[in-house]
Amino acid sequence: MADPHSATLGEIIRQQRELLDMSMRQFADLAGISNPYLSQIERGLRAPSKQVLEGIAGALKVSADALYEQAGMPPPGEPPEHSEVLDAIARDHALTARQRAAMKEIYVAFTANSARASARRTNSGR
Repeated sequence: MADPHSATLGEIIRQQRELLDMSMRQFADLAGISNPYLSQIERGLRAPSKQVLEGIAGALKVSADALYEQAGMPPPGEPPEHSEVLDAIARDHALTARQRAAMKEIYVAFTANSARASARRTNSGR
């Protein structure tokens, strides 16, 4: 099943490409990726790697961060702004401030590593 964020990101990429009045093939060439891979990204079946998204963003003449922002998701490696886990850590006063900071750091590191590993698995078919 496709990740809803990937679907949203893909929709944004497709809309921006269509605004430029470019075919999928033309745009894929400009972004430096294959036509079938672009199709999978636009349909939300694959999440583009950071490098691929930077190529797409360059072809759209926007930043990769702007595309992530439009899709409502943080860039890879950036902690989510709102997370139930981070909120729970912040509210747990059984922990010292230092322990809460350490827990937050560990959680952010684990989720960033998990997101990168997931992106590598998702993009291994590229």
